[in-house]
Amino acid sequence: MRITIVGTGYVGLVTGACFSDLGNEVLCLDIDEEKIRKLNQGLIPIYEPGLSDLISRNMREGRLLFTTNKQEAYSFGSIIFICVNTPSKEDGDVELGYVDKVAEDIGVYMNGYKLVVTKSTVPVGTSERISSHIKQAQRTSCDFDVVSNPEFLREGQAVKDFMNPDRIIIGVEDDNAKRVMMSLYRSLERTTRPIVITDIKSAEMIKYASNAMLATRISFMNEIAKLCEKVGADVKVVAKGMGLDNRIGPRYLQAGVGYGGSCFPKDVRGMIAMGKKQGTTMKILSSVDEVNEEQKRSLVPKLQHHLPTLQGCTIAIWGLAFKPKTDDIREAPSLIIIDQLQKLGANIIVFDPEAEQAAKKILHHVAYAKNPIGAAKDCDALLIITEWDEFRNLDLIQLKSTMKQPIIVDGRNVYDPTEMKALGFLYSGVGRGCH
Repeated sequence: MRITIVGTGYVGLVTGACFSDLGNEVLCLDIDEEKIRKLNQGLIPIYEPGLSDLISRNMREGRLLFTTNKQEAYSFGSIIFICVNTPSKEDGDVELGYVDKVAEDIGVYMNGYKLVVTKSTVPVGTSERISSHIKQAQRTSCDFDVVSNPEFLREGQAVKDFMNPDRIIIGVEDDNAKRVMMSLYRSLERTTRPIVITDIKSAEMIKYASNAMLATRISFMNEIAKLCEKVGADVKVVAKGMGLDNRIGPRYLQAGVGYGGSCFPKDVRGMIAMGKKQGTTMKILSSVDEVNEEQKRSLVPKLQHHLPTLQGCTIAIWGLAFKPKTDDIREAPSLIIIDQLQKLGANIIVFDPEAEQAAKKILHHVAYAKNPIGAAKDCDALLIITEWDEFRNLDLIQLKSTMKQPIIVDGRNVYDPTEMKALGFLYSGVGRGCH
């Protein structure tokens, strides 16, 4: 099949690369000329495991192309995937300007029947809005269908998630469109990983409801962690005991410094705003968002328990990305924590194996280290913000010897409190009993 992908962010690049790897001809469109120039040179603008090799192979085979030419792109594919950004407005509502513009451009440039597929996360009812914009912009009358096909790609696992999905959701209300989408995805369907056909509005809601549930589990465990610290329980043990219940399961029960990234914060707030428009107060999700924002600010008070005065102190930060295996720092807890520390007069030195370049565009007056031990050298305390695997098996005796003071506040519970205290660290985790 010939496919046009509109937008070359995380979702667009992964979707385009994976579809081309399945044997389709794919043309990716973006208005960012510099990004497209680099992609055509084989330079990938994001860090995502496995993506670079996938793009290189399919460009070499001629199945994956990149362009800024709208007429070329919208004429190319019989299927057009909308993968553009849908950021939050100040009130939490979803900004659909990019989606609207794509719909208008499709109407202007389409040269025959098009199957328009929404991958971007959009509020319920957006497919109708897209259809309206296409019709209004058409220069000549052409048939088209609009389908909702939400993405469930985890950053750091996106290629794997595309090729081995838990489920594929297709919201469709036309038999021909259903046939085309089933044909496109049939090679990825498995007995226990089905293609689920729904109406369009249900498909749009499934995406929001899924992310809202995952965000709720995280904030719930962070609430439990606060209570564990008061009563002397260990939240990791509590989570294990909970997760063994088949009704609950073990995933997304990790307490920490809160969620970030491009999806959970935006989608929770978007769902709250969606409810408000419909006269429905989303009480649970409002609390989920509130708990998460509070959790991002929970580490500095723990640090002050060990180090009351931070003026002039040097604080090492391990991890800037909102999660491991990505360079994405959008809504990352590290940004809030560093801002707190700097306002209290601390000097900051950071290490992240992938997010340094992204951070340099945002953070100011921050020093960067080449490795974790280098970041901790002569520091007054260390804060662990992102649970990169390379932090787990470091020489802790060497780490302690290089630090000015052996104070660690572990926002991701990477280490065992008993072991850390036996080694002489002043150690605090999240929900790991009284500290």
